[in-house]
Amino acid sequence: MKILSPAKINLFLHVIQKRPDGYHDIFSLMCPVSVYDSISFEFTGQAIRVTCDHPDVPEDESNLAFRAAVLFSEKIGNRSLGLMMKIDKNIPVAAGLGGGSSNAATVLKVLNKHYSEPFSMGQLQKMGLAIGADVPFFLLGKPAIASGIGETLDVYDHWFDFKVVLVYPGISVSTARVYKNLNLRLTNCKKKPKYPIFEKRKFDLTSHLHNDLEAVTLSWHPEILEIKNRLALCGADGVLMSGSGPSVFGLFRSPDKAYEAAKRLSDNKAWRIFLADILV
Repeated sequence: MKILSPAKINLFLHVIQKRPDGYHDIFSLMCPVSVYDSISFEFTGQAIRVTCDHPDVPEDESNLAFRAAVLFSEKIGNRSLGLMMKIDKNIPVAAGLGGGSSNAATVLKVLNKHYSEPFSMGQLQKMGLAIGADVPFFLLGKPAIASGIGETLDVYDHWFDFKVVLVYPGISVSTARVYKNLNLRLTNCKKKPKYPIFEKRKFDLTSHLHNDLEAVTLSWHPEILEIKNRLALCGADGVLMSGSGPSVFGLFRSPDKAYEAAKRLSDNKAWRIFLADILV
């Protein structure tokens, strides 16, 4: 059994405050996109194992897919669960696209279905939150406004009429390091205080496309600005870094311009280019 596990982008990401537990409260519009890992599942043996074809993805208990399977087995009282998972990695690693969290969510959904759905979506999301802040979103599997640390999700059901050109510059970024270096005082001085009113409005490229983390990652990796500029020159209607980066996406109202942009940007062999849709 092979299941696809999608990436995500953040159409906006505001960091509100640092919490006493070390996490940060955010306000973000998160969207799954049609860039996928593939996970193969084989129920065999009496132990949980995971392999991956990407050298930077761990194959031990630090792997989020592995942690998800272990947590599920504990919750159903089956500590001898036999499961072999093989991850074919297509989503870039440590790239602001949520690949590991998506893998964990996929494992929880597959196991829940395999065992005749002992847990509700709410219970699965609570499990997922113990693994990573983005896991509840991937369990939901559709565009949503995320608040809190990402666990409070409100489905955003407006239609997105964009093609997405996603560019990964071939470098990895630590999300924890980005948040650690975020100057919240400076960020909040610049922030428009009216962001909650978005909840009743349609996403607008001109006024809503924003990422508080972009300045931090850009200060270390100026090629992010180069990618943004090239996407704009290719006719993107909006460009932004996703999550903690370094991946950058361009939103195109014209599919033809998006196809042409993806073709032109592929001349840089250090970059990986994806042409994708927002999954609704």
